[in-house]
Amino acid sequence: MTTYAALLRGINVGGSKKVPMAELRTLMQSLGYGDVTTYLQSGNAVFSSDHGDEETLAAELAEAVERHFGFPVGVLVRDHAYLRAVRENCPFPAAELEAKQLHAMYFSHPVDAERFAAVDPAAFAPEDYRLGDRVLYLYAPDGLGRSKLGETLSRPRLHRGLLATTRNWNTVVRLEELTGA
Repeated sequence: MTTYAALLRGINVGGSKKVPMAELRTLMQSLGYGDVTTYLQSGNAVFSSDHGDEETLAAELAEAVERHFGFPVGVLVRDHAYLRAVRENCPFPAAELEAKQLHAMYFSHPVDAERFAAVDPAAFAPEDYRLGDRVLYLYAPDGLGRSKLGETLSRPRLHRGLLATTRNWNTVVRLEELTGA
Protein backbone atom coordinates (compact mmCIF):
# COMPACT_ATOMS: atom_id res chain seq x y z
CA MET A 1 0.00 0.00 0.00
CA THR A 2 1.17 3.49 -0.83
CA THR A 3 -0.01 6.55 1.06
CA TYR A 4 -1.00 9.59 -0.97
CA ALA A 5 -2.35 13.09 -0.52
CA ALA A 6 -5.17 14.24 -2.76
CA LEU A 7 -5.26 17.99 -3.40
CA LEU A 8 -8.66 19.15 -4.62
CA ARG A 9 -8.59 22.53 -6.32
CA GLY A 10 -10.98 25.34 -5.47
CA ILE A 11 -13.46 23.69 -3.11
CA ASN A 12 -14.93 25.19 0.06
CA VAL A 13 -13.22 28.54 -0.51
CA GLY A 14 -16.18 30.85 -1.01
CA GLY A 15 -17.70 29.60 -4.24
CA SER A 16 -20.47 27.21 -5.05
CA LYS A 17 -18.19 24.15 -4.93
CA LYS A 18 -19.05 22.87 -1.46
CA VAL A 19 -17.68 19.46 -0.57
CA PRO A 20 -18.36 18.29 2.99
CA MET A 21 -15.27 16.45 4.20
CA ALA A 22 -17.29 13.59 5.73
CA GLU A 23 -18.93 12.97 2.35
CA LEU A 24 -15.56 13.15 0.61
CA ARG A 25 -14.14 10.55 3.01
CA THR A 26 -17.10 8.23 2.38
CA LEU A 27 -16.77 8.71 -1.38
CA MET A 28 -13.05 7.91 -1.28
CA GLN A 29 -13.67 4.80 0.83
CA SER A 30 -16.26 3.66 -1.75
CA LEU A 31 -13.47 3.79 -4.36
CA GLY A 32 -11.55 1.24 -2.31
CA TYR A 33 -9.08 3.67 -0.76
CA GLY A 34 -7.95 2.88 2.77
CA ASP A 35 -7.06 4.95 5.81
CA VAL A 36 -8.90 7.99 4.44
CA THR A 37 -8.55 11.19 6.45
CA THR A 38 -9.06 14.81 5.53
CA TYR A 39 -7.10 17.84 6.60
CA LEU A 40 -8.85 21.19 6.99
CA GLN A 41 -11.91 21.98 4.90
CA SER A 42 -10.12 23.15 1.77
CA GLY A 43 -9.69 19.93 -0.18
CA ASN A 44 -6.86 17.94 1.35
CA ALA A 45 -7.25 14.21 1.86
CA VAL A 46 -4.80 11.47 2.75
CA PHE A 47 -5.43 7.86 1.75
CA SER A 48 -3.74 4.59 0.92
CA SER A 49 -4.10 2.52 -2.20
CA ASP A 50 -2.44 -0.52 -3.71
CA HIS A 51 -3.61 0.15 -7.25
CA GLY A 52 -2.90 2.84 -9.79
CA ASP A 53 -0.44 5.68 -10.00
CA GLU A 54 -0.79 9.36 -9.15
CA GLU A 55 -2.41 10.35 -12.46
CA THR A 56 -4.78 7.39 -12.54
CA LEU A 57 -5.85 7.93 -8.95
CA ALA A 58 -6.35 11.68 -9.55
CA ALA A 59 -8.52 11.01 -12.61
CA GLU A 60 -10.53 8.37 -10.74
CA LEU A 61 -11.15 10.68 -7.80
CA ALA A 62 -11.98 13.69 -10.02
CA GLU A 63 -14.54 11.62 -11.92
CA ALA A 64 -16.11 10.32 -8.70
CA VAL A 65 -16.30 13.84 -7.19
CA GLU A 66 -17.99 15.21 -10.32
CA ARG A 67 -20.45 12.31 -10.45
CA HIS A 68 -21.28 12.59 -6.73
CA PHE A 69 -21.28 16.36 -6.19
CA GLY A 70 -22.34 17.47 -9.68
CA PHE A 71 -19.43 19.75 -10.61
CA PRO A 72 -15.92 19.25 -11.92
CA VAL A 73 -12.98 19.58 -9.53
CA GLY A 74 -9.32 19.43 -10.44
CA VAL A 75 -7.47 16.82 -8.40
CA LEU A 76 -3.76 16.22 -7.92
CA VAL A 77 -2.48 13.13 -6.14
CA ARG A 78 1.05 13.00 -4.73
CA ASP A 79 2.85 10.33 -2.73
CA HIS A 80 4.85 10.80 0.45
CA ALA A 81 8.25 10.72 -1.27
CA TYR A 82 7.26 13.60 -3.54
CA LEU A 83 5.78 15.63 -0.69
CA ARG A 84 8.91 15.07 1.38
CA ALA A 85 11.08 16.21 -1.54
CA VAL A 86 9.00 19.39 -1.91
CA ARG A 87 9.51 20.16 1.75
CA GLU A 88 13.22 19.32 1.78
CA ASN A 89 14.01 21.18 -1.45
CA CYS A 90 12.38 24.46 -0.48
CA PRO A 91 14.76 27.20 -1.63
CA PHE A 92 13.52 29.60 1.04
CA PRO A 93 14.34 29.41 4.78
CA ALA A 94 11.03 27.80 5.75
CA ALA A 95 12.00 27.35 9.41
CA GLU A 96 12.59 31.10 9.74
CA LEU A 97 9.37 32.22 8.07
CA GLU A 98 5.76 32.38 9.16
CA ALA A 99 3.62 29.79 7.37
CA LYS A 100 1.52 32.54 5.77
CA GLN A 101 4.65 33.83 4.04
CA LEU A 102 5.51 30.65 2.16
CA HIS A 103 3.35 28.72 -0.30
CA ALA A 104 3.69 25.83 -2.70
CA MET A 105 1.81 25.89 -5.99
CA TYR A 106 1.57 22.28 -7.15
CA PHE A 107 1.33 21.52 -10.86
CA SER A 108 -0.03 18.50 -12.70
CA HIS A 109 3.05 18.36 -14.96
CA PRO A 110 6.61 19.64 -14.92
CA VAL A 111 7.03 23.30 -15.82
CA ASP A 112 10.09 25.07 -17.12
CA ALA A 113 11.33 28.57 -16.45
CA GLU A 114 10.27 29.69 -19.93
CA ARG A 115 6.60 29.46 -18.94
CA PHE A 116 7.20 32.17 -16.32
CA ALA A 117 9.86 34.16 -18.23
CA ALA A 118 7.59 37.21 -18.50
CA VAL A 119 7.30 37.41 -14.70
CA ASP A 120 10.27 39.39 -13.42
CA PRO A 121 10.68 38.63 -9.70
CA ALA A 122 12.69 41.84 -9.20
CA ALA A 123 9.58 43.84 -10.05
CA PHE A 124 7.82 42.31 -7.04
CA ALA A 125 10.64 42.40 -4.46
CA PRO A 126 10.78 41.45 -1.68
CA GLU A 127 8.35 38.80 -2.92
CA ASP A 128 10.02 36.00 -4.83
CA TYR A 129 9.43 32.60 -6.40
CA ARG A 130 11.42 29.55 -7.45
CA LEU A 131 10.50 26.53 -9.53
CA GLY A 132 10.96 22.95 -8.42
CA ASP A 133 9.73 19.55 -9.55
CA ARG A 134 6.07 20.17 -10.46
CA VAL A 135 5.98 22.92 -7.83
CA LEU A 136 6.45 26.65 -7.57
CA TYR A 137 7.63 27.98 -4.22
CA LEU A 138 6.26 31.44 -3.46
CA TYR A 139 7.65 33.75 -0.80
CA ALA A 140 5.06 36.43 0.02
CA PRO A 141 6.13 38.30 3.19
CA ASP A 142 2.71 39.99 3.59
CA GLY A 143 0.74 36.81 2.90
CA LEU A 144 -0.88 35.44 -0.22
CA GLY A 145 -3.95 37.65 0.05
CA ARG A 146 -1.83 40.78 -0.42
CA SER A 147 0.69 39.30 -2.82
CA LYS A 148 0.95 41.00 -6.21
CA LEU A 149 3.39 38.30 -7.32
CA GLY A 150 0.98 35.57 -6.22
CA GLU A 151 -1.80 37.25 -8.19
CA THR A 152 0.42 37.45 -11.27
CA LEU A 153 1.58 33.84 -10.97
CA SER A 154 -2.04 32.68 -10.72
CA ARG A 155 -3.07 34.08 -14.10
CA PRO A 156 -4.74 31.39 -16.22
CA ARG A 157 -2.49 32.00 -19.23
CA LEU A 158 0.52 30.89 -17.19
CA HIS A 159 -1.23 27.62 -16.31
CA ARG A 160 -2.55 26.75 -19.75
CA GLY A 161 -2.53 22.97 -20.06
CA LEU A 162 -1.85 22.49 -16.35
CA LEU A 163 -3.80 21.94 -13.21
CA ALA A 164 -2.40 24.13 -10.43
CA THR A 165 -3.39 24.40 -6.79
CA THR A 166 -1.72 26.28 -3.96
CA ARG A 167 -1.20 25.39 -0.31
CA ASN A 168 0.35 27.39 2.53
CA TRP A 169 3.46 26.01 4.19
CA ASN A 170 1.62 24.65 7.24
CA THR A 171 -0.45 22.49 4.89
CA VAL A 172 2.62 21.45 2.90
CA VAL A 173 4.29 20.27 6.09
CA ARG A 174 1.20 18.61 7.53
CA LEU A 175 0.42 16.64 4.36
CA GLU A 176 4.00 15.39 4.23
CA GLU A 177 3.69 14.30 7.87
CA LEU A 178 0.31 12.62 7.39
CA THR A 179 1.42 10.65 4.35
CA GLY A 180 4.52 9.47 6.21
CA ALA A 181 2.68 8.26 9.31
